[in-house]
Amino acid sequence: MSASDQLTKLAARAKEAEDHGAAAQAKAKADLEQDVETARASAQAQAEQLREKADASKGDISDWWSDVQSNWNQHIAVVHANIESKRAEHDRSKAQRNAEIAEDDAVFAIDYAYGAIEEAEYAVLDAVLTRKEAEELSAGAGTSA
Repeated sequence: MSASDQLTKLAARAKEAEDHGAAAQAKAKADLEQDVETARASAQAQAEQLREKADASKGDISDWWSDVQSNWNQHIAVVHANIESKRAEHDRSKAQRNAEIAEDDAVFAIDYAYGAIEEAEYAVLDAVLTRKEAEELSAGAGTSA
């Protein structure tokens, strides 16, 4: 799949996430609990696929992308553990504070994803430019022989 096609897929997934978030307000708690579990499993599966892809692509992608992926996995593990521990608390004031933190975390995650999309756009455009430059150099090498 081309990088441009990947951006299209990313945009569709972002729209799907937006729709799920908007629909969540009207859902019953039990339905939301199931949606949270489904989203968590999907996020874990995506993180695992990304880890496998990074491992398989060593030498093909920049080393720092492997580092970013590794750091991301560690971050996700901590976030998920934190969410689970906060969910276990039953004190009303703590529950309210945890809800506020969860909302702030969600907003920050969206901001982070937005930045990741910006970086993805930059990477796609840079890859296309680099390919064109390589093609120009190859064409120039063929004519100067």
